[in-house]
Amino acid sequence: KAEGHVEGEKVENPDTGLYYDEYLRQVIDVLETDKHFREKLQTADIEEIKSGKLSRELDLVSHHVRTRLDELKRQEVARLRMLIKAKMDSVQDTGIDHQALLKQFEHLNHQNPDTFEPKDLDMLIKAVSARFE
Repeated sequence: KAEGHVEGEKVENPDTGLYYDEYLRQVIDVLETDKHFREKLQTADIEEIKSGKLSRELDLVSHHVRTRLDELKRQEVARLRMLIKAKMDSVQDTGIDHQALLKQFEHLNHQNPDTFEPKDLDMLIKAVSARFE
């Protein structure tokens, strides 16, 4: 009996070591639920992904997928804000610019904390690519 990947079976991926690893995995999982996007992802080469060409396909995913991505982004922004608050509380420093702190997180568009847009996917891909180059 040959051992292989069974349809629908979850494959455990190793931890990337990124502080946004869970967010990355959730975004990928949600995007792969869209048949059109999954097909594009499977046929795309690494340059298409890095260049942002794949990110433009986000406009073609189903409304349900976009809604779920929006929800994931809001959760990630809330998590980052909580980390910033914890850091501020530990330092007990006043006058910290929240926007400047959010700019440290290059894996999402902090200027639009409510919706997941092609720019967010592009930023996530570029952040991951930069980390592993």
